[in-house]
Amino acid sequence: MPRRGRFDVPAEDKAIARRLGELRRRRGKTQIEMADALGITQSLISEYERGRIRLHAALVAAFARALRVSADEILGLTKPKENGALTDRRVLRRFERIEHLGKRDQLALFRTIDAFLGKSPDRRS
Repeated sequence: MPRRGRFDVPAEDKAIARRLGELRRRRGKTQIEMADALGITQSLISEYERGRIRLHAALVAAFARALRVSADEILGLTKPKENGALTDRRVLRRFERIEHLGKRDQLALFRTIDAFLGKSPDRRS
């Protein structure tokens, strides 16, 4: 009879739950916004983030899609990408709204922002 090897679980439930909350906050989303995006209740999001309920595979995929991260990042198999993620929700929400504008309006806003930043005292170029 073949010998059974020991399987090391690559991700602990509490660590997954903690990462899930961190990724959500990094994306500037509230638990209510995540619940709406996933079609579940806010209390369930809270339970998942506290590690009181274990995520099933389909839900990991849904969270990954909603947060625009990989499932591997949620599970801790790869490190989260640090693309200079915004942490101020007000700024993040404004940028999300800008994404929905037409190209012409986006360019006008970017020119205004660039002009304003060009007058900033901490500009180094």
